Amino acid sequence: MTRRLTPISSSRRQLVLGATAAAALGGLAPAFVRAQQDAYRIGHLTPRTGFLGPMGEYAVLGATLAVEEVNAAGGVLGRPLQLMSEDSVNPHTASTKAHRMVERDKVLALVGEISSASGLAISQVAQRANKLFLQTGCNSDELRGANCARTMFHLEANNTMYVRTVGQALLRDGMVKGKRWMAFTADYAFGHDLFAKTRQFMDEHGGQFLSNDMVPTDTTEFSALILKIRQQRPDIVISNLAGNQTTNFMKQYNEFGLPIPLAGADLNAVSIWGAGRDGFSGLWPIIWTHQVQAPSARQFTQAFTKRFGRPPDNQGVADYLAIKILARAMNETRSDDTDKLVEYLESGVTFDVLREREGHFRPWDHQLLFEMYTVTPNEDKSADKWDIFQTSSPVPGKDESLEALAPTMQENACKFA
Repeated sequence: MTRRLTPISSSRRQLVLGATAAAALGGLAPAFVRAQQDAYRIGHLTPRTGFLGPMGEYAVLGATLAVEEVNAAGGVLGRPLQLMSEDSVNPHTASTKAHRMVERDKVLALVGEISSASGLAISQVAQRANKLFLQTGCNSDELRGANCARTMFHLEANNTMYVRTVGQALLRDGMVKGKRWMAFTADYAFGHDLFAKTRQFMDEHGGQFLSNDMVPTDTTEFSALILKIRQQRPDIVISNLAGNQTTNFMKQYNEFGLPIPLAGADLNAVSIWGAGRDGFSGLWPIIWTHQVQAPSARQFTQAFTKRFGRPPDNQGVADYLAIKILARAMNETRSDDTDKLVEYLESGVTFDVLREREGHFRPWDHQLLFEMYTVTPNEDKSADKWDIFQTSSPVPGKDESLEALAPTMQENACKFA
């Protein structure tokens, strides 16, 4: 039995962030000022520097907008939210800052992250403190499997979901069975897991891997690897890269002008915009774009663009939804108790996730199920710089279960402690 939730309206949005904003608005009732000083603190950790930094910037913008909208609508349980955003940098720093947020700052919950290794570190802190961790950018299947946690919920798709999304399109285009694949993979936990899922898909559908090169995350020059592609002449090149790696690889790949199709198992709009009209090419999966035409998606895109002067990317929408889901869970349960919030999120309740269909968390691994998409270059050269790609119809199709993309319980066993 599921319950349906309607989205929070943003029509009453105004900037009310913590006690500083309350003090700036003269004439507020003393009770409201006291409520501002007693705000619920949300610990928001995400990379602000390094090769994942451009994505982290959008994560902060998405979370900021959500907090503003929640506070403008009256806050949560009579109290405002206060966002505490910091650069997670690496797993050690992420763990240290998460611990400080929990112990010193007394945050209600932890939100964010992009690196799967850092996400695991934050999850371990959240578990020990019995705090919710709504992770918004970690793809590794292991975080939903062997390293799953009762207090961790996933608003990002896992690697299997990404691979199956782009895989459906590659099967449709005849680019799997009997084809020779060549892969390039980010040399850290995310990339290793993504390649494993890519290889599994290829093996299941009759493809052949010629090679897979592990690429350090600080790599910016890909000419030697692209020359290797020219020598081996595969039928298709597959990217399992991440962040700025993807942007630089796409740009340099196009500069070489190789007539070999390019596809990838993970992509963010930031990478497309960074590559530009002349640099972006190929077929890629993505969890969401500003081109999604669901009514709530259009409303969110308009609000984000008005607030920040640019459209939202997929990372921004994940962090935005995390705050909105947390606020609604608290208002629905009339509680800030972690155990009650976990029980609520596991109950099958559905959320407007800014797509045509609503989403829900699976109770056994806490993966949020939702529609995904693929993106390809926009052939309309008159499109502005934000619309240099075009977004497909939702995957899976409207008559298919949202479970179609996600790993089964047998494929990705999760046992909560």
